Amino acid sequence: MIQAIGSYDVVVIGGGAAGLMCAIEAGKRGRRVVLLEHNDRVGKKIAISGGGRCNFTNLGAGPDNYLSAQPDFCKSALARYTAWDFVALVEQHGIAYHEKKLGQQFCDTSSRAIIELLLDEAAKAGAEIAVNCRVESVEKPERFRLRTSRGVIEANSVVVATGGLSFPKLGATDFGYRIARQFGLRITELRPGLVPLTFAPEDQALHSLSGVSLPIAVRHRGQAFEEALLFTHRGVSGPVILQISSYWREGEPLHFDLLPELNSDWLAAERHLAADLPTLLSRNWPRRFAEAWCERHAPSKPLARFTAAEMTRLAGLAHAWPLLPSGTEGYPKAEVTLGGIDTSELSSKTMEARRVPGLFFIGEVVDVTGWLGGYNFQWAWASGWAAGQVA
Repeated sequence: MIQAIGSYDVVVIGGGAAGLMCAIEAGKRGRRVVLLEHNDRVGKKIAISGGGRCNFTNLGAGPDNYLSAQPDFCKSALARYTAWDFVALVEQHGIAYHEKKLGQQFCDTSSRAIIELLLDEAAKAGAEIAVNCRVESVEKPERFRLRTSRGVIEANSVVVATGGLSFPKLGATDFGYRIARQFGLRITELRPGLVPLTFAPEDQALHSLSGVSLPIAVRHRGQAFEEALLFTHRGVSGPVILQISSYWREGEPLHFDLLPELNSDWLAAERHLAADLPTLLSRNWPRRFAEAWCERHAPSKPLARFTAAEMTRLAGLAHAWPLLPSGTEGYPKAEVTLGGIDTSELSSKTMEARRVPGLFFIGEVVDVTGWLGGYNFQWAWASGWAAGQVA
């Protein structure tokens, strides 16, 4: 038998937001904890979040902001560790922050402040952190036995906080899903979420609009978002697209309200103006988009020469502009992974696997995915906190 190089109460696999929170909370309970991170430092995804300023939570976070096969699963953890709890921790550390919009909380300076907060809390809780430590296998003869690149570690509890498949350049792997399968746990369908969408061949002409942005509204599968749309060299992105992408399925058309602040009578009321349609629409749209849209959908003639029926058609099109994406830009550009460990396999109170005592799954690896805007961080804090109370 290989001699264990370390024996712990709790091993946390993964040094992201959820894993660090869990290690902190377990350490506070006097548990001997080690966190294993295969990268050369913890918190790589935290570091790039929010454009480098870390959108660390959302004050409006609630079950309705999350996608899951079991929508009620996240209620317990979110209720017991709230956005205000994390804000209090941020304030305790003297980190300056601000609300950008819609409840989103950002650091005034750098995401590094949140990473330092977590490292400081982990140190105070006595949690050990081992970087450049890759877990090769996990077994459970009696206690858990982990073979790592540094040797064998034994533990009473193992918490899997390895994240999803998004951002593979930051070291994302399928390790968490492999561990779940090894122990017989079900996994729901995995796909990229909060991800840009790509143009179909018939929309290739829209490539010329790369860099153009405008506010729009979109409704799909019972969800509605009103934020900015951004044209890219491959398709469409921006907050409104990232949000709706988590609900969109291949083959489904999207319909954009390009004038969400105006009613459908606005266009007809302007027929008397001595101007052309692109000029009129450029009051509300970037000129490049107005010209491209009119070239596609409207005859080139003065406003006064449009019939009432033409105006009605164009107004309807402006408020329900169809686009059929060909797909997504995949995990390299996805902010999250939709799907994950089937929540019916886990306790909603503790995040422990029902059939494998001592094995926990938290954060993105679980089938709970938040909207854009700090919601996924709040799930990481809440699920990590929940597991940390009992692991």
